[in-house]
This record gives sequence, structure tokens and C-alpha cells, in this order.
Amino acid sequence: MSDIAAARFLVRGRVQGVGFRAQSRRRALALALAGHSMNLPDGTVEIVAQGRPDALERFADWLKVGPPSARVDDVLRFSHPANVDPAGFRVR
Repeated sequence: MSDIAAARFLVRGRVQGVGFRAQSRRRALALALAGHSMNLPDGTVEIVAQGRPDALERFADWLKVGPPSARVDDVLRFSHPANVDPAGFRVR
């Protein structure tokens, strides 16, 4: 198993304007993940994250629920190269 895993997520539902990006940043940092989250024009939130595989899986599980103010309808997960700046997690 690799020491670093990465993934790109598209989160659909009521996920913009409800603190989803800020909460995803807090959760990612608590799990020592690097990456970013940003709103997309179609109303989804894109998240790219990398770190330990077990932490990435816990983060993926959290994305399916999100913060209490959000309503997550669907989370799509895509492969992503592990090349994210390891300096932290940014909200764009």
C-alpha cells in the first residue's frame, strides 16, 4: 500500500453557501490531508485531497454527510495523481 493516496470529489446537493468548503477544510486538516475545495458554476463543490489512505477514506465518508447545514445528494470520486501541494488545505 502506498503512503500517499489522492482523489478528486464532486459533491452534489445543497453544498454551496452553507459552509461546506470551510467545514471540509477543517475536517481535512484534522485528518492531515492536503488539497483544496472550491465551488463550481453548476452548484457542486469540487474537492481534491491527498494524504494517508486511511485518512482519505475517513474524509470520503464524511463528504457523504457533510456539515449539518448541508444536504449531500451524491458524491462522485475520481482518481487523482498525488501531486497536491502538501502545505495544507485551501478553500478557493
